[in-house]
Formats: sequence, structure tokens, C-alpha cells
Amino acid sequence: MMRRNYKHTTRNPVTVFNAVLFPIVMMLMFVYVFGGAFKVQGKYVDYAVPGLLVMAITYGLGPTAAAVNSDMTTGITNRFKAMDVSHGAVLFGHVVSTTLRALIADAAIIGVGFAMGFRPHASFPQWLGAIGIMLFLGFATSWLTVAMGLGAKTVESAGMATVPLIMLPFLSSAFVPAHTMGTGVRQFAEYQPFTPIIETLRGLLSGSAPSTGHVVAAVAWCAGLTVVGYVWAVANFKKRV
Repeated sequence: MMRRNYKHTTRNPVTVFNAVLFPIVMMLMFVYVFGGAFKVQGKYVDYAVPGLLVMAITYGLGPTAAAVNSDMTTGITNRFKAMDVSHGAVLFGHVVSTTLRALIADAAIIGVGFAMGFRPHASFPQWLGAIGIMLFLGFATSWLTVAMGLGAKTVESAGMATVPLIMLPFLSSAFVPAHTMGTGVRQFAEYQPFTPIIETLRGLLSGSAPSTGHVVAAVAWCAGLTVVGYVWAVANFKKRV
């Protein structure tokens, strides 16, 4: 299942662009076009990279939801039922391939970030912690996306279902500090899932320890999204097959 999904990804240029190249385009735009207008401590590229890492994960979710729904609506899953294929492998194949694709996108963001002047001061354990957070978030959002794809009635609606996940990083502390936002937006940014995840990554990559509150909230949000996505996906899969 992973090999099948990998081949589908490499043969679909739109998926590759959305998952890997578009976050890099966003990075170039925010750092070189808008970066000078934002007041942050230190270089703007150092501030923006953690948010762009999260954005790179979410931008690759739409193709997964569409692919899962396509498998269900075009009869491929029914063919798998007649073969010696584990039902769990069908779902895990999408989850693992999406998570790996997100990590590749994050590696590209970090590589381009170094070329643009990004200079993290993280120690080896802090790098491991940052990778762990990115892996956990990719795994959590992958399960949620698979569930959305299974629950949608059409391929088009499956792709649209992931739009809130794609837009949420824009309404977080990804590009500007939350305290600089207006009333209402600031409170939403402070309490939505991606802000503590981004602040945890920012603290780890900067070499300073992130606040305990942000770390606990980040892990809790990732764990909660994983559980909700898994339970929802399994329930939808059993219902439809």
C-alpha cells in the first residue's frame, strides 16, 4: 500500500507541487516580500521557519483526502476486499505515505531555509525533539485527513474538507506573534491547535527551551487529533466496506 501510494504521488505533479514546492514558494514570499514589514525578535527567517514547517505538513493533506475518497468511490477498495490484503494496511498505507511526504517537505523547507540565512541553535536532543513533534503532527493530521476522505461523498468534497487544516496556520503565530493581532483574532490564535506546536518548534530550534505549557499543549493536541482521526477513520471504513 505504501509503494502504491508513493507511485501515485510521484506520477501526479499537482500533489508534488502542493506538498513540497508550494510551501517553498510561500517561504520565499513571506521572507523576501513581507518579512521586512513584520516586527519580530531576531531575523525574520528564523521566526518564520517553524510556522512554515507546520504549513508544509498541512499543504500535503488535500491529495490524501482525495486519494482515499477515490479508492472508496471507484471500487478499488472493493477489489482489495477480494484479495489477501489487510483492511488496516489500506488505511495505514495512506497515513504512513502522507507522513513521510510531510517529512520530505519539512526537510526541503529546512534546506531552503539554510540557503536563505536560517541559523538554528538547537542541540542534538532539541533537533530530535523538533523532528518528533513534526512526525507526531504529520501522523495526527494524516489520520484526520484519511477520516475526512472516507467521510466525504465525492473526491472534490474530500479535497475541500482539508481546507480548514490548511488555513489554520495562517491564523496562528506562524508569521507574526499572536500578541500583535487584534482582539478576537488574538484569542483564537492563542488557543487553536497549531500555535503551541509552532511555539514548541520555535523554542527547540532556537536553542532555548520552549515553555512547558506549549510543549504539553502541543503533545496533547497531536495526541487528541490522532485519536479522533483514527476512531473516525476506522468507523467510516467499516461503515463503507
